[in-house]
Amino acid sequence: MNQTSLAYRKVAVEGASGFGLLIALYDTLAGDLRRAAVAQREGKIEKRTQELKHALLVLANLQNWVDADSGDLARQLARYYARLRKKIMEAQVKQSAGILETEMAETLRIRQIWQNLDQRTSASGPEILPPKRAQRYNAPLLQMEQAQLSWSA
Repeated sequence: MNQTSLAYRKVAVEGASGFGLLIALYDTLAGDLRRAAVAQREGKIEKRTQELKHALLVLANLQNWVDADSGDLARQLARYYARLRKKIMEAQVKQSAGILETEMAETLRIRQIWQNLDQRTSASGPEILPPKRAQRYNAPLLQMEQAQLSWSA
């Protein structure tokens, strides 16, 4: 990701609703999985690994939003995220573009559900908010992306 793309993403996210942020994360996750599958098919193992590393970071951010004790939907999402993490690791070990493409399709299916909910929710309706508790995972996604852009050998 280049500086222009990062700046565009930052501006787009600043005014987004909770659903908008969630949808953006699902878009990013699906894109990471797609690019990883393409890299696998092209034999670009380093690129595949880089994309899956980023996908796992996005997944960690999604998992951070879920309070598994807050209801059935939260428990379902926690299970989905845990299963997705396992499938990403399996795809890495098996070097399987097919697994990645299957998981990308599932991610896009769930993303569509969130988008449908967003369209049905009025401005005065319930909103998804980022977690108020401390981060359980590594640095926020934006900071990690910025650090990766400034890396040098």
